[in-house]
Amino acid sequence: MLNADQSVLFVIDIQGNLYAAMQDKEFLLENLRKLIAGVRVFKVPIIVTEQIKIGKTIPEIADLTADVQPFTKGTFSCLGNEAILEHLKGLKKRQVIVSGIEAHVCVYQTVMDLLERGYEVHLAADAVSSRTQRNREIALERMIQEGVKPTSTEIVLFELARTAEDPRFKEIFKIVK
Repeated sequence: MLNADQSVLFVIDIQGNLYAAMQDKEFLLENLRKLIAGVRVFKVPIIVTEQIKIGKTIPEIADLTADVQPFTKGTFSCLGNEAILEHLKGLKKRQVIVSGIEAHVCVYQTVMDLLERGYEVHLAADAVSSRTQRNREIALERMIQEGVKPTSTEIVLFELARTAEDPRFKEIFKIVK
């Protein structure tokens, strides 16, 4: 199970025209908002990435992560960027919650690199998307076969809380309802 002291959240490439082309983008945005707001309650660090040449993070996410400097990358895998990799290592966290786009490109390659490096990867499946549903489905299936732990936004947040007695639970409940 996820532990807030051992976790970090990746928000991968939620940018302009790419985001606009996503399947079920409103559902994706709703879950990204909940996930970001929820992990902040537990003080989980957030890593935001932007793929070169496709614009800035959309305002709805940029506003929620205004205190987080996005990493610009040319590689599809976030870990192919030395600055991101070093930042992640410096956090000294072993559990990585992954969200973002596109499931079959940057999310997939990042997950594969994280698994290869021994991280415990929790994929928030309701907070990832692709331009086509089929590419998303195939990517999810491949990542699960390779060892990722499929999860959802609410599972992540309730795992971090563990109990309704957690003083932060009321805030989480407000976020998810």
